[in-house]
Amino acid sequence: MIRALSLAAALALLPVSAAMAQESKTAAEVQLEAAAAVFEAKMEEFGERAEDIQDDDTLDETIKGLRVAALWSEYQPHVTAFTAMATQQAGEIANQALAEIDIDAVVAEALAGLAPMVDGLATNGAWAQADPDQLVTYGLMADYAVGQSLDAIEEVEEAFTAPPAPPAPPAPPAEA
Repeated sequence: MIRALSLAAALALLPVSAAMAQESKTAAEVQLEAAAAVFEAKMEEFGERAEDIQDDDTLDETIKGLRVAALWSEYQPHVTAFTAMATQQAGEIANQALAEIDIDAVVAEALAGLAPMVDGLATNGAWAQADPDQLVTYGLMADYAVGQSLDAIEEVEEAFTAPPAPPAPPAPPAEA
């Protein structure tokens, strides 16, 4: 149970782990770290209380399950609040990271990979000929290559602008 909750917390922080590696921390990163520390303490408290219930030999499994479920309902708002806050902060961190990306450099790098293909096509004898079918074919190939480059750039932009989907909180323990 505790491992599942720790995994949920780790998954909530996963989208921003790359941004967290920077030397200087933004306000969003500081807030996220502070909230994570509070959340971790709450989950440790939950774990201790749930273990106490599970270790109580005077209770049968049904009562233990009901008590842990009731305990979980007490802590569920903390999970929901942390997940919402982490999602918001992750979006802000991603926006700050996107602001630091040099889009022109990304485009130049993508186009650099196309240069050999373009050179090869330009030196091909078919380009030297005025064959309309060949020109149409090469025009379609060029359109496709440019389209693929633009799609790749859009995917990168969407990855940084769309807030990550919050991880699903772990389900409360099943009743025995």
